[in-house]
Amino acid sequence: MLPCLNKQLFGIDCLGCGAQRALVLVLQGEFSAAFKMFPAIYPILILLLFLVTNLFYKFKGDWYIKAALIVVSAAVIIGAYIYKMSFLIN
Repeated sequence: MLPCLNKQLFGIDCLGCGAQRALVLVLQGEFSAAFKMFPAIYPILILLLFLVTNLFYKFKGDWYIKAALIVVSAAVIIGAYIYKMSFLIN
């Protein structure tokens, strides 16, 4: 696994910390462990699946679907990061 440069330099997790391990856990079939490691793994995988599918099949209003999936993914990433960092403060 690639080390997190932000964590090595500053000692705190970045927004993407845990994504690599979560992807490996998904590929191994450990779905709940992947969610606990990085909750945004599933919205990101859905977004990637939609983007690949959209290369071959064009959908009406696909821009809105892409935008919504990006917003949901970003919201989950930021929300999970705030939740994780709130435990460091306490």
